[in-house]
Amino acid sequence: MFSEKKNNSLIESRAQQNKISEGTKIVGDINAAGGIRVEGQVEGTVTTPGKVVIGQTGELIGRLFCDNADIEGRVIGKLHINGTLTLRATAHIEGEVTVAKLAVEPGATFNASCTMNNEPVNYIKPLETAKATSLEGQNLQNHPFDRAKRTQKTKTEQQH
Repeated sequence: MFSEKKNNSLIESRAQQNKISEGTKIVGDINAAGGIRVEGQVEGTVTTPGKVVIGQTGELIGRLFCDNADIEGRVIGKLHINGTLTLRATAHIEGEVTVAKLAVEPGATFNASCTMNNEPVNYIKPLETAKATSLEGQNLQNHPFDRAKRTQKTKTEQQH
């Protein structure tokens, strides 16, 4: 009755789903192989070749690189969507958007500059760019939580 292919693909697609629950706050970059659902807060860069869903209680402050996005919550920053960006009635967007297709429900707030572009985004290049600069244009290497700087500091301390 059920083929092996259907059951295996269902298990694989569930295994690749990621969820950031309400009440959770993540500060930093997220790279995922599968889709992401955000019901909590994320400050940083989110990169996935899958779909990103920002739920009604979800908030993203930073950058988003993905194939498709469905937004019900709040996003402030830069969005680079290879496919369709869907803004639900409760969505609130501020910043810069580059997208192939845009769907906006009545009631959504869209305070962003928007570029319609059918050329896919290279996910590797945005990650390197995001690491080089912060949201305010400050160099992340001067950030107190920068791993490279901490490692260098530790090596210097060990030499003395």
